[in-house]
Amino acid sequence: MKKLLLLLFSLFFLSSPSVFADDISDFQIEGISIGDSLLDYITEEEILKEIEATKDLYYYLKEPHKYVEVYLWKDFPIYDMVSVKLLNISSSKYVTNKNEKYTILNLRGMIRFNEDFDSCIQKRDEIAADLSKMFPNSQKKENVYSPAQDPSGESIIDAVYFDFDLGGEASVACLDYEETLRSENNWSEGLEVTIDTVEILSWLRDKR
Repeated sequence: MKKLLLLLFSLFFLSSPSVFADDISDFQIEGISIGDSLLDYITEEEILKEIEATKDLYYYLKEPHKYVEVYLWKDFPIYDMVSVKLLNISSSKYVTNKNEKYTILNLRGMIRFNEDFDSCIQKRDEIAADLSKMFPNSQKKENVYSPAQDPSGESIIDAVYFDFDLGGEASVACLDYEETLRSENNWSEGLEVTIDTVEILSWLRDKR
C-alpha cells in the first residue's frame, strides 16, 4: 500500500505543471496550497477545536503560541495525515476577514512507516531525487538531528531541504522517534513532506 501511495505522490508532482515554479504558493499537498483559507476545507468550529487541542505542541519555542497547528482528519488519497499552521487567532483579532484570519502558512503531509526507518529512507531518497530534478535552481541541503521534543536525543530526523530564492522551503524527511516516547505520546513516525513560509521557518528555529 505504501508503494502505491508513493507512486501516486510521484505522479502528482510529475503531472502538475505548477511544481516547476519557484514560488511555494504553487505547491500543493492533497490539493491544498500555501495562502489558501483553511475555511475552504473545514469549518471554523473544527478549526477552533483543533487549535485548542494542539495549543501546547510547540512549548519548546520562545513564542510557543504565536502560530498554531491544525490537523485535517480526513481520508486523503495519498497521505495518512495532513496538517497546516496558521497565525494564532488571539494574535490576529484585528483581522476582520475570516479568510485572512485562517490563511495557511505551512503544509505537512505524512505517510506512516512506524518502526520501518530503512524503508522510509529509501522512499525519501527517491522523492528527493525527483525534487532535485524538478527544482534545479533551489538550494539543496541535508541534515540529521534529534527533535527538540526528545530531551534524550535518541530520536532522529533525517531530512533533505530545498530552499527557494523567493523565500520559503520544501523538505522531505524521515522521523524515527525513541520508542517509549512515541508510545507514550501516541505519535506516528515515517515520511513527511513539508512546505514552510519564511515566517514559519523563523518561528520554528527560535527555540528557548
